[in-house]
Amino acid sequence: MEILLPKKSNGSPGEKLSSRTVTVIGANGAGKSSFGVEIARQIKEHAFWLSAQKALCLMPPHEVWPGSIEAQYKEAIDRSHYVSKETPTEFDQLLFLLLSEEFRNLFSYKFEVQKGGHVDLPKTRLDRVQRLWERIFPKNKMLRAEGKLLIQSEDSEPFNPLRLSSGEKAVLYYIAGVLYAMPDAVILVEDPEFYLHHSILKSLWDSIESLRKDCTFIYLTHDIDFAASRVESTCIWVRSFDAEHLTWDYEFIHDDDSFPEGMYLDILGSRKPVLFIEGANTGSIDVKLYPYIFPEYIVKPLGGCNKVIEATRAFADLKEIHHLESRGIVDRDRRTEREVEYLRSRHIYVPEVAEVENLLMLEGVIRAVARRMKRNENKVVEIVKNNVIQLFSQEIESQALLHTRHRIRRNLEYKIDRRFNDIASFEDHIDHLTDDTDVRGLYNSICSQFRSFVKNRDYRSVLKVYNQKSMVTNSNVCNLCGLANKDKYLRVILSILRDDRPEAESIRSAIRACFKIDKTEENEAKEEKKNE
Repeated sequence: MEILLPKKSNGSPGEKLSSRTVTVIGANGAGKSSFGVEIARQIKEHAFWLSAQKALCLMPPHEVWPGSIEAQYKEAIDRSHYVSKETPTEFDQLLFLLLSEEFRNLFSYKFEVQKGGHVDLPKTRLDRVQRLWERIFPKNKMLRAEGKLLIQSEDSEPFNPLRLSSGEKAVLYYIAGVLYAMPDAVILVEDPEFYLHHSILKSLWDSIESLRKDCTFIYLTHDIDFAASRVESTCIWVRSFDAEHLTWDYEFIHDDDSFPEGMYLDILGSRKPVLFIEGANTGSIDVKLYPYIFPEYIVKPLGGCNKVIEATRAFADLKEIHHLESRGIVDRDRRTEREVEYLRSRHIYVPEVAEVENLLMLEGVIRAVARRMKRNENKVVEIVKNNVIQLFSQEIESQALLHTRHRIRRNLEYKIDRRFNDIASFEDHIDHLTDDTDVRGLYNSICSQFRSFVKNRDYRSVLKVYNQKSMVTNSNVCNLCGLANKDKYLRVILSILRDDRPEAESIRSAIRACFKIDKTEENEAKEEKKNE
């Protein structure tokens, strides 16, 4: 069915849309439910609304949509002369409708058999509901006994379906609900993920959609995982709602091969810009630390540095759609100043230390932990600096070799990337690719620079070039602060930041300064934190 979308805030009329599934996503309060209501009002008698959250609760007086489960229930009650002293939930009403149809079909079947005719036992909506529901919950069985619908699990006696969990009820409600939609209906589903575990969302709604291939499904959600699971759906992002003029600010989300849809939706689901970082699991230092250092961002871990760089670039290319300022963070590793400046010009933060572990070794961080643990901070800092410089002095040659390899590799990549008019020119270029490469000279120059860091006791410069993940442990900073190991040391840092203790600003300022974040950005971050 062709759907007329609501009017836009910029004054343009809503577009007409022909799509079997539509996913409307927006943050809480953005106006996506009102967006769905406006679509329903345009469609009128073809609109069919489903909301498990409301169906499982008693709701205050509200508008009853024509053709809805509630409307059909009232009609069935009128036909049966049934009077209830209690106001049933929509879930109760749905169970009544299922059993009423079951009884009517059984009466008709009995009547035909008594007449001597040969008829098949008719299939009911309850049969279809049972088949799919038991597939979703294979340990549960639906029973029909003594005129009742009962549920039996592996380790229980049969019980009333009203004793099911909210998730089990929601699945039953959704499956049965769509079967009561009128032909060619537009089924609007509010919060289709509500009460449900993410592991069953995709398969459940794929199966439900297949039950009613004549219908159009419109999902109203703020759940990123659900929206990403509707891979063939037209996706609409609702930013805001003007209730006075009944208009919405919304955009279509189009597929973009260079930017994963799930990640993009994650950004759109929040009102904050996103900070893409390295690290792919909850145990990495990046994932634990950066949300406290950059509270003005939603932190999104992506794994490797290349994914961070690509995601930040792609997000900047789509600026006309989302209007959010977002950035990335990658470790410095062995990048040259030229590489670092290039990344920073592309909205990628690069710290003035080699890797994220080295942030834990910044003087401001060490002092904060020492104060928290009631240790002499000056003494701790002095000993740690000496230990780190001593460790680095023993590894100058191996560290210099790593830096030399990186620079030579990058230099060769730049040379190979040149354009050539024919294969002969390219072949000649390859043959002489390393003619002007002085590997030994570069290595000696880096060694000389590193030795000057040791000679001058230049702790900050050592942290900038020294890649050594065991530095926190080998520097003895943990023991000096009265902590057993690196994990305990990190835990104290996170505890200070999380509880916003007096030392938190010292840690946050030291690390943000390491990323060369200017005062304007710091003030904006403080203002954002104050308003949360």
